Amino acid sequence: MERKRILVIDDEPDLCEILSINLMTAGYAIDTAYSAEEALKKDISKFDLLLLDVMMGEISGFDLISILRQNEKTAHIPVLFLTAKDTEDDLLHGFSLGADDYISKPFSVKEVLARVKAVLARTSTAAPASTHHDISYKGIQMDMEQKSLMVDGVPVNLTRTEYDLLARLIQNEGIVFTRQELIQSVWPEGVIVTDRTVDVNIARLRKKLGEYGNCICSRQGYGYYLAKS
Repeated sequence: MERKRILVIDDEPDLCEILSINLMTAGYAIDTAYSAEEALKKDISKFDLLLLDVMMGEISGFDLISILRQNEKTAHIPVLFLTAKDTEDDLLHGFSLGADDYISKPFSVKEVLARVKAVLARTSTAAPASTHHDISYKGIQMDMEQKSLMVDGVPVNLTRTEYDLLARLIQNEGIVFTRQELIQSVWPEGVIVTDRTVDVNIARLRKKLGEYGNCICSRQGYGYYLAKS
């Protein structure tokens, strides 16, 4: 089996070395960059996961993920933030930009390995079972093999979390899901996700869907559902 490729981006060389050694020992192929600028010189599209520090030089980790999410070649690469910025607002900001997970410094190597394994397991799994390769809702078309989205014929980039949320709602049109049910079905097991994180992702998804965003409805005291077409 081909080894998963991980890019570690952090301005602390010692930390990069520790993570690289342990990740390689765990069976991953590792490359490093000591700044966002250095990372952007690489072919980021070839990596399966980014371990990304938030506080770096002129281009922060938040800035870098924003750049990557705007490029269709890198929009779907999972990003795991490594940072000392661990307030709730920082966490929500990271998730709103498309982060798949968030580890606060200082952390144990075991925690990093567990989070990396969980994110890769979730993002590498096959699409939800369907008798067709495409699922659709009004002007929304999802290609479950290519993991792509068209809204009224226009390509729209989603993060993996957004894509999985939308697929879950479309495949269960009219069914109300609690936030906890969405967390269990979309986020990797063992990752701590708050209800507000779900709300942030839903809000971001609504915005990207344009006029169809209003079709993702909330049921007060329960959760979210997709209005029947």
